[in-house]
Amino acid sequence: MHSLKPYTLLALLCLFVLPTSAQTKNNTLYTAGHASAFIGGLYDAVYPYTKVLKHGDFGLGAPDKLDGEVLILDGKIYQTQATGKTFEVKPTKLTPFAVVSFFRAKKTVKSTCKLSKNGLFKYLDSVLTNQNGIYAIKITGSFDTIKTRAFPPVTRPYLPLADMLPLQHFFTFNNTSGILVDYRLPVFMDGPNITGYHFHFLSDDKKAGGHIVELLTDSITIEIDELDSFLVDIPQTEEFNNFDFKKDRREEVKRVENGKKD
Repeated sequence: MHSLKPYTLLALLCLFVLPTSAQTKNNTLYTAGHASAFIGGLYDAVYPYTKVLKHGDFGLGAPDKLDGEVLILDGKIYQTQATGKTFEVKPTKLTPFAVVSFFRAKKTVKSTCKLSKNGLFKYLDSVLTNQNGIYAIKITGSFDTIKTRAFPPVTRPYLPLADMLPLQHFFTFNNTSGILVDYRLPVFMDGPNITGYHFHFLSDDKKAGGHIVELLTDSITIEIDELDSFLVDIPQTEEFNNFDFKKDRREEVKRVENGKKD
């Protein structure tokens, strides 16, 4: 008999799969903007949230001129600024980059294991078995520790996001509860989207949030929705038309994701 891989065994020990209702809405991931262009410095907002919300009620993104982090949940938009202030955004505002879908969980999993960020990612990989699948992920529950970050607003001339890392502000929350929103996107979507994991946090009281840098889970429920298509809405701007896509930004993306300067 073949031995089980460590994280396969972990999944068997820690997870309980619950039945969920079938999805009835649009099953497409919608991307407003282009990830590589955004990371390369195109921070001016061009997409009204009213347009974005026609394509989904769940997702994440960025505010105009990089003013913090955005999470979209149940059709409402929440912004966390570099001051730590978190508030609901009017849908008449604009965003330079966002990814959304209509979230209808196809699988629900519960975990009582203590998982770090990397441990959670490996844990999810053991559950999300289609390596080329497009997965929307919602995690609710309690956390021993969560560390998040947000960027302050910027002015021209804009620098690439990796060069802005010294400006990021960090927030640490202990013994907290809330929601994590993310997608795990396959490698073939790299460029227009950020592949892999990219979690944003919103506390239960809606007063704290940001991009996840570190965490340690306590008791969580993981809801998963596998999507079957994606749509990229390209910016119709002069800046985008003249943007140089030849540069490989994969290492920059890793630094930005981890919040590390080098």
